[in-house]
Amino acid sequence: MVAEKESLVFNRILFKLFLSSTFLKLYDAADTLFPNETIGVGQTLVSKNQVFEVGFFSPASSLFLGMWYKKTPKVVVWVANRNNPITGSGSGSGSGVVLKVSEYGNISISRRGSVIWSGNPSGVGSDPVLKLLDTGNLVVVDSTKQGYIWQSFDYPTDNWLPGIRLVDDSDGGVDTYLRSWRTSEDPSPGEFVYRIENQGLPQLVVYRQTKKMFRTGSWNGLGFSGLPLIPNASITSFSFRDERLISISRPITSSIFSRTTLEPSGLLKRYNMNARIDTWTHVQTYPRDKCDAYDNCGAYALCSTEKPQMCQCFKGFAPKSQNDWDIQDWSGGCTRTTPLNCPNGDDGFLEVKRVKYPDTLRTWLNTSMGLEECKAECLKNCSCTACANPYITNGGSGCVMWFGDLIDIREFPEANDNQSIYVRLPASELAGSSTNGEEETEEGKKSGAKKLVVIFVAASGVVILALLGGGVFFIVRRRREASKSNDEDIELKILKLETIMAATNNFSSENMIGEGGFGPVYKGSLSAEGEIAVKRLSRTSQQGVEEFKNEVILIAKLQHRNLVRLLGCCICGEERMLIYEYLQNKSLDHFVFDQNRRKLVTWTMRFDIIMGIARGLLYLHQDSRLKIIHRDLKTSNILLDKELNAKISDFGLARILGEGQSIARTRRVVGTYGYMAPEYAIYGKYSVKSDVFALGVILLEIVSGRKNRGYGQSEDGHSLLGHAWFLWRENKIWELMDKCLSNTFTESQVKRCIHVGLLCVQKFAEDRPLVSSVVFMLGNDEAIIPDPKEPGFFPEESSSFDTSVCQESSTITDVEAR
Repeated sequence: MVAEKESLVFNRILFKLFLSSTFLKLYDAADTLFPNETIGVGQTLVSKNQVFEVGFFSPASSLFLGMWYKKTPKVVVWVANRNNPITGSGSGSGSGVVLKVSEYGNISISRRGSVIWSGNPSGVGSDPVLKLLDTGNLVVVDSTKQGYIWQSFDYPTDNWLPGIRLVDDSDGGVDTYLRSWRTSEDPSPGEFVYRIENQGLPQLVVYRQTKKMFRTGSWNGLGFSGLPLIPNASITSFSFRDERLISISRPITSSIFSRTTLEPSGLLKRYNMNARIDTWTHVQTYPRDKCDAYDNCGAYALCSTEKPQMCQCFKGFAPKSQNDWDIQDWSGGCTRTTPLNCPNGDDGFLEVKRVKYPDTLRTWLNTSMGLEECKAECLKNCSCTACANPYITNGGSGCVMWFGDLIDIREFPEANDNQSIYVRLPASELAGSSTNGEEETEEGKKSGAKKLVVIFVAASGVVILALLGGGVFFIVRRRREASKSNDEDIELKILKLETIMAATNNFSSENMIGEGGFGPVYKGSLSAEGEIAVKRLSRTSQQGVEEFKNEVILIAKLQHRNLVRLLGCCICGEERMLIYEYLQNKSLDHFVFDQNRRKLVTWTMRFDIIMGIARGLLYLHQDSRLKIIHRDLKTSNILLDKELNAKISDFGLARILGEGQSIARTRRVVGTYGYMAPEYAIYGKYSVKSDVFALGVILLEIVSGRKNRGYGQSEDGHSLLGHAWFLWRENKIWELMDKCLSNTFTESQVKRCIHVGLLCVQKFAEDRPLVSSVVFMLGNDEAIIPDPKEPGFFPEESSSFDTSVCQESSTITDVEAR
């Protein structure tokens, strides 16, 4: 048996030597690179049938590794190191630059031994080779494993080739999209992104930074409502999960070369190769015309290129500014000429045919409801402005309701004739009328509640806040599907203003223990609850009633040892207060950033705090009944009890992601500079990965005892994240550790925390781990942790930082209350 194994190994070595020899002889046509070989400037890999070529190219003054068509006119379709251009002078930027694949399957570009760019293999290989396929996919293949352990198709740049999947899968941690070049000569990441968007109904969208420029319209069962109804299913593959579009791709064919390119200008252009004349034929461009430009006509207006005036208000609406419309500035949109009669009137619907559905910024979806039932549901809610069948299959099915303004609608002259939207109008604007009734829950009927106010609409349903008799706050969530319509309620104690004033000594300054964006926080005492902390909404607070409601809705439903516990609230006139459990120690930032207190927090204490924060965040993202994005995770929002157990607090800015929803966007970016993930700060896009970024910042701050924002500029000129990355690459990571920990730290834990922290703050969301992986990696000495990529950087203002030597302290003697 041993002899057979040795023979197998020997034969494999001979085979690799034979292939290597053949590779050297036929280098110009070779499609494979072995671990003992490199590709330098001027050398290339060429796919088997001479379709694609990979090598270094040099637009302007930088060097990049790219892929282009070999025989057809040279078009670069993929760039590896677009975020890390190779620059230099003297001997040339290409001096010593090579592409290689390691014996474990990691593909990398290095320059005189220093790694400039590397791939992110899905596993560790034992017999890997790098191979360029005729499909344009550069892959790492391992003879001992099925599939690829790395492929360029998972990391497209500006070109969408057949076989590449655009993906929006938060559960799997995958977010694949196109990003334009900066200019036609600079392949660095540009301003435009083309991606799947699952906010409401699925669609494909082009963004310019945070501004939406073009969308295909929502998925209607056969295609996208803003595109001509062609049999998409025959030429495109779609993958759905719980009404969410997870991926889209075009099949690979050997008979025709095609590509879709996101140009530096933001235009999407599709090309086919005309082999007879060896040139690319332009097939399609999006946006096609002015009506494809996002929100060209404003709210409640229809865009049509077939009419003398491109923008037309819906019946029952008139231009907000007639003077603007007279000079063909339609951006202000339209407004109602007659208000709706809700809740006591007889509103109805105007059918608008052959349209691209409005953007689904705020919608409610039910896949089993018919159109008439959908209309009835819409009329029950005064915030509902329109409804439709989301799917045109089988004569129309499902129900989608819009809340708020209807924007980005265009009319089609012929196609899409089954796509009608029903716009809500008062009876006076319609020939007919329909009835409307007030919605009331069973709990409301029993308690005599008179008023129900809709305060939050999510993909998972409508959340209703009702103040009922007997001093009880009820939060009622209506389920998304009719088959799951059982309502649930939460009882939250409402305290009288006089009670809170007595408990806090009339909000005396002696009882004030802190202040944040919400307002001041006071210590108090109640006979039933004991010591309490009272957050009082300040009249000058930048956060307001919406944040107050938001925190009540979220935290009242959450129960976890690493989340602060909400005991009740107080609403009296303009007063809004939240009553929490009292925690004996201040927030985390009062310890780790204070020159004296940080000496008191040993490594064991800090590691326990790190694990507590991670477990609390895991509960929010995965283990609670709601998927909650905190959006303002930072050291000052981590409270510590008397045993220094970490508790996440301040949910005023948090958001719920609906069932099946992984990513959301907002036009109002809120949070704290220094903890914001790049995609949130720049594009307003938030997901579990944006919280993971903040967790990584906190983790590095705890280990180093230094703030990310306001961090004193080091010799390398970087922020805390940049400095940590610099030390990691220079194998000097121990220099990051707080000197106060020198007598208490555990080497493996500190290194693992820094390693995981750098993984969490990687620039691109798709590279960051999920919190479940963070918890596993932090708590498992045997966990295999991948190498981090470059973090997201933000320019910081310089400030001084005292690096005085700390004296060891084994007990906490200076404790402040909160």
